[in-house]
Amino acid sequence: MRILITGGAGFIGSHLCDYFIARGDEVIALDNFITGSPDNIVHLKNHPRFHFIRQDVSDYIRVEGYIDAILHFASPASPVSYIAYPIQTLKVGALGTHKALGLAKAKGARFLLASTSEVYGEPLVHPQREDYWGNVNPNGPRSVYDEAKRFAEAMTMAYHRAHNVDTRIVRIFNTYGPRNALDDGRVVPNLIGQAIRGEPLTVHGDGAQTRSFCYVSDLVEGIARLLASNETLPCNIGNPNELSIRTFAEKINALTQNPAGIVYRPRPVDDPSRRCPDISKARRLLNWEPRVGLEEGLAKTIAYFADRMKRK
Repeated sequence: MRILITGGAGFIGSHLCDYFIARGDEVIALDNFITGSPDNIVHLKNHPRFHFIRQDVSDYIRVEGYIDAILHFASPASPVSYIAYPIQTLKVGALGTHKALGLAKAKGARFLLASTSEVYGEPLVHPQREDYWGNVNPNGPRSVYDEAKRFAEAMTMAYHRAHNVDTRIVRIFNTYGPRNALDDGRVVPNLIGQAIRGEPLTVHGDGAQTRSFCYVSDLVEGIARLLASNETLPCNIGNPNELSIRTFAEKINALTQNPAGIVYRPRPVDDPSRRCPDISKARRLLNWEPRVGLEEGLAKTIAYFADRMKRK
């Protein structure tokens, strides 16, 4: 296949590039490096089946030749980045999705949208199933990301219904692993970075809020299976094993042998109290569930960050 990945130099996008290259496909990655990094794809630079285009996908996208599939992963995705780039986040969710869908329509390509568990907002249903409509604050600081993704889902379904574009929507839950940016504000790199430096781990609120963490290789496998499926409605991909942030921080301190403990700070505005996917749909339709255990995934991620920090 010949596959276009927007946001191809990002955390998840770069792992998707690796996956499809390893499978034998040709990959074209688009990125403007607002939050993506050239370091994430430098190992692919001279690969004969990898091509890179530096571009803002909110502008017109021109790609020569046929395309079999477009995976739209371009967007700031962490609280630090989408609060720093609120207009760009809204533009890539709206204009970028429009441009990518237009290219899929013109090329007759299958289209997969990277959506997010943030479309569920502060959930009133637990765990979150795909048929839950969500409880989102449309005016809060996180709304630039939440509503951009909700709009992107609506536009994707509109192109599917009005133009018969072959579409997929993946709702991604908390994902971690190598190539997470240390300074992007997400809980895993934040806590691991502090632990490696021997600092107290910052937990917001009392730490009772929950998350579930999926290792990136499991996520990528789920995305590939969804792309190959016939499911056009949203599908959750994530790890259903839920734990509190306090427990998670304690586990990181134990794995890194960090004696500095935990400090507690006020919770950010609209920080969800619970976040856990119902993955029964992915199990049923894709025969998928996560395989990498938390301790195994954290060990790999800690080793990656320790090496990165040592080299800096």
